[in-house]
Amino acid sequence: MWGNIAQEGCVVKRSAVAPEMLKHSGPARVFDCEEDAIDAIYKGKIVDGDVVVIRYEGPKGGPGMREMLNPTSALAGMKLDKTVALITDGRFSGASRGASIGHVCPEAASGGNIGLIQEGDIIEIDIPGAKINAKVSDEEFETRRANAKLREPNVKSGWLYRYSKQVAESCKGAVMNED
Repeated sequence: MWGNIAQEGCVVKRSAVAPEMLKHSGPARVFDCEEDAIDAIYKGKIVDGDVVVIRYEGPKGGPGMREMLNPTSALAGMKLDKTVALITDGRFSGASRGASIGHVCPEAASGGNIGLIQEGDIIEIDIPGAKINAKVSDEEFETRRANAKLREPNVKSGWLYRYSKQVAESCKGAVMNED
């Protein structure tokens, strides 16, 4: 899928998406890590129609692309897997179900638009049409980009730090560049 949230693409396992979620529009519920999203799900802060956005879990931001089975399982456990979508720059396993959209590129830690989505932005998902967009104008994204500060890395030394500085986007294989 492509759109203003994922200019370089993202993926969804269409066979795991309930028919009623193939097209979905709803307000963004934005989280900068998996744990905060899970906490909100279990505390009942996520409701039918929401679009959970989990960012800074991609190759650079994680670093390393943690698998997002826990949030999808939490949504299923709360009976929200057929009414709530989840978007992340992280990844999903084959066990994930629901409208789980991952590998968003470019990722938040690289300055991608997923990092500029704000709480309440309306996100439109059209899986049959392979489109995913926030109802945010290009001009508004540029204003947000000019005022944005990238989040500090989770790891600041060692091999994971080196990896986070040299890794390519997931759409390019999340492999380390030779730089």
